[in-house]
Amino acid sequence: MLDTINIGMTGLEGFSRGLRVIANNTANMNTPGFKSSSLQFSSLFDASANGNGQQGGGGLSTGLTTLNFSQGELSQTGNDLDMAVDGQGLFMLKGEDGKIRYSRAGEFQFNSDGILVNRSDGAEVLGIGADGTLTTVSIGGAKFSGAGATSLMTFSGNLSSNQATQTINGLKVIDTAGGEHDLTATFTSAGSGSGSWTVSIKDGTTEVGTGKIAFSNGQIVPGSSSIAFDYTAPGLGAMPVTFDFSNNVTSFASGSLTTLAMDTQNGVAGGELTKTAFDSAGTLVMTYSNGKTVNGPKLALSRFDTTDGLEPSGANQVEAVGLPGWHVGTAGSGAFGSIKAGWIEQSNVDLSKEFSNLVVTQRGYQASSQIISTANDMLQELFGMKEK
Repeated sequence: MLDTINIGMTGLEGFSRGLRVIANNTANMNTPGFKSSSLQFSSLFDASANGNGQQGGGGLSTGLTTLNFSQGELSQTGNDLDMAVDGQGLFMLKGEDGKIRYSRAGEFQFNSDGILVNRSDGAEVLGIGADGTLTTVSIGGAKFSGAGATSLMTFSGNLSSNQATQTINGLKVIDTAGGEHDLTATFTSAGSGSGSWTVSIKDGTTEVGTGKIAFSNGQIVPGSSSIAFDYTAPGLGAMPVTFDFSNNVTSFASGSLTTLAMDTQNGVAGGELTKTAFDSAGTLVMTYSNGKTVNGPKLALSRFDTTDGLEPSGANQVEAVGLPGWHVGTAGSGAFGSIKAGWIEQSNVDLSKEFSNLVVTQRGYQASSQIISTANDMLQELFGMKEK
């Protein structure tokens, strides 16, 4: 009878552990990136009972919990630093203890030092640098974009062949320090019908460059379609600038109307960082107030040939034990999947399944309890027979 009570106790203990797992799954049904787990059950063998034709059943044994790494539903948040992996990859996080852990919960932010960290515990999010090694993802030294001097200016429109002299104002160039300067270009015809024009470029009243362009039948002549000169801003060194008239520039008779105007110029003033986001390949894209965009490192992703060696470590993270079949890469390559910025992965807890398991566990616990009660009643009956 005592053996029967002990067997019943293993059932109570085992189903209690099973209930704990179910409770943890259910409590985390709304936790981003959470992976549900299940408890392994097995039978106990009692070697001492294996005699006189008796079986060696010793009750219920519980093993480790196994994680279910199936992907949860993706939900849009609108936060550019919330990220979900659509595929098998896991984000790599480096904690204060130096250990690397893995997670599917991509809720990140930049800390006061400009380093991308996990919002829940401050662990650093790892990326892959240009040299292929693991690195932190940082904007610490990229919060300002330096100026880029103008080197090319393009034009479009019609330069009226009826006019002997024409001037275009407001030709903005940017110097190496980010300063803006308005130049003027005066076009002087070599004669009616010649198609040749002399161009004088001035900054205020100072001529800073000259050149010639030519047209044939109203079309620009290749080889005579650009003017190159060195522009020197006050207090700065000379910078080469080219005026390009090779595309969409004509010279036809159109009365006194000239539509020739600057089309583009490639200089940019200095700008402050206004936005950080990640593309589908996990590349950090930094946008500045001057319209310039700069790419940073890519997020590092890892995957495992088998998840048997992964154990929960808290904060929606797992640790690798022995690193079985461990691979490191980036989104868009191999089987790592793609990055969806502005989305998070919800937990993969199946509530209907958990409730079904809850009913089964409750019934198992009740049955084990009934076994103990029955065995106890039988013992009481035996004690009563002895007293009689």
